[in-house]
Amino acid sequence: MPLVTTGELVTQAAAEHSAVAAFNIITLEHVEAVVAGAESAEAPVVLQVSENAVKFRYGRLLPLARAAVVAAERASVPVALHLDHVQSDDLLRQAADAGFSSVMYDAARLPYDQNLAGTRAAVDWAHAQGLWIEAELGQVGGKSGEPPLDAHAPGARTDPAAARAFVCDSGVNALAVAIGSTHAMTTRTATLDHDLLKRLSASLDVPLVLHGSSGVPDHELAAAVAGGIAKVNVGTALNIAMTGAIRDFLAAHPEAVDSRKYLSVGREAMMRAVTGIIRTVGRPAA
Repeated sequence: MPLVTTGELVTQAAAEHSAVAAFNIITLEHVEAVVAGAESAEAPVVLQVSENAVKFRYGRLLPLARAAVVAAERASVPVALHLDHVQSDDLLRQAADAGFSSVMYDAARLPYDQNLAGTRAAVDWAHAQGLWIEAELGQVGGKSGEPPLDAHAPGARTDPAAARAFVCDSGVNALAVAIGSTHAMTTRTATLDHDLLKRLSASLDVPLVLHGSSGVPDHELAAAVAGGIAKVNVGTALNIAMTGAIRDFLAAHPEAVDSRKYLSVGREAMMRAVTGIIRTVGRPAA
């Protein structure tokens, strides 16, 4: 089916008190696994390409983006394409022509005023191109010189009042918030601050996004969705599934040299992980 927009998937999920799962893709096997997993769950999904993934692909966005678009157009469920954790203005400006309907602009590492100014400029450009835009607000730096913390630095927590001012002044369509998850976790041991999430949800009128969800156990994810999270970002969980399956296959078949043999095993493991996560956080497509 045709590509859908991230904005419509997230808006619908928020209205239904569910969440759309968004998976970071690196290889064609990631693309195929995410789409197949979403089809197995009979639910919509977002394919995400991060700036780091673009750097891995020799700095070229289009090869992976084009593969994602073609896979989405042939999927039996709604699929959207999202450009994730963009810090480069040059990369930001490639989004619209590459099939992306949304961008996460990441300036959370900067002092608040610079974060706001950069995000506002990104929003103005993105909205002029018809793009939906997400940003991130972690913990604002203190007057005594404490640096800002991005939304997944250990101990970072997003203040509801600061978040409300940031959303109002920047014009973003969605906000990723710091409530206890951390990027690149390889164990599912994170505990979320659900009281803070409740206050953030009450303070903001845009959908909330949870980054670093690979380290969050299922019951915590389900509670976060019930508390107002409408988009759940997942990356590391797929790489854990793929790498573990390939490692086991090669240990059992040390003579193997045909990459199709072990990549197919890794792709299947990622597909199962995708289906499980979607069933935890989302609802079936209509």
